Amino acid sequence: MYRFFKKEKPDIVHTHTPKAGIIGMLAAFLARVPIKMHTIAGLPLMETKGLKRFVLMMVEKVTYRCADWVYPNAKGLKTFVEEHRLCPSDKIKILGNGSSNGIDTQYFDPEKVSKSSIHSIKSNLKIGTKDFVFCFIGRLVGDKGINELVHAFISLSQKYPQIKLVLVGEEEKSLDPLHPETSIQIKNHPHIYPVGYQNDIRPYLALSDIFVFPSYREGFPNVVLQASAMKVPSIVSNINGCNEIIRDQENGWWVPAKSIAVLIQKMEEACTDTAKRIKFKQQLRLEIIANYEREHFLGLLKQQYQSHLNHV
Repeated sequence: MYRFFKKEKPDIVHTHTPKAGIIGMLAAFLARVPIKMHTIAGLPLMETKGLKRFVLMMVEKVTYRCADWVYPNAKGLKTFVEEHRLCPSDKIKILGNGSSNGIDTQYFDPEKVSKSSIHSIKSNLKIGTKDFVFCFIGRLVGDKGINELVHAFISLSQKYPQIKLVLVGEEEKSLDPLHPETSIQIKNHPHIYPVGYQNDIRPYLALSDIFVFPSYREGFPNVVLQASAMKVPSIVSNINGCNEIIRDQENGWWVPAKSIAVLIQKMEEACTDTAKRIKFKQQLRLEIIANYEREHFLGLLKQQYQSHLNHV
């Protein structure tokens, strides 16, 4: 990267993610790139301890030291960085209301999903018209709360046999494997449908009644924005990012991360309180369009680029 930057002589280097950040910012610093920007889109160190946490903290500190500007994509991340003194506050900025790139609300629009595609998926999965569908989209790993979600769903399904759970995404067995019993339950339970990775998640959101995202840690989760733009109310962990998009009992539900008992409670409330669900559904898309539209976000980012270039 250092040799590449010395050869190409870019005016701006802008990195995302911890690995790209440490490599890109260090190389750009050594190559004397005029403007160095780094976006924080999540911190794996939040769920680590001991030596690993220390190493990851040092990686972040070096990245931010090399950067001229640091952009957390959520207010909670900004607070974490400041409280742990990872970066001087005068380097830190949040664009708009958060997010790394906003959301294309023209694409994530329930009106753009055909009824025939929804019917086809429901037919293939054997989901009936009177069934109530919970959906999760993301990596099927421990940090995303899948162990708790599966446990909560199976417990609740004993009381409400009409509920279904659709899991969109792949397991990562080498990085953050699920509990063995969770994998077995996903494979064998008649009302859990693991559909793997999907290029187009919109039909799966469109057929869902509630999106469930009990993650342990996030930056600013795009999938919660996507579900909201598709008018699907969400149950999310009360963690940074998630709790900036969803407000408890105002447009969705919060649960403490790793709490199976509260997750069961909120899933039951979501599937039984029809009036609240309809209220949330009606306001969600309007809020996403007003606060997280991609074109607006990209305009703010362009302003940052231009402002920094004007001061070089």
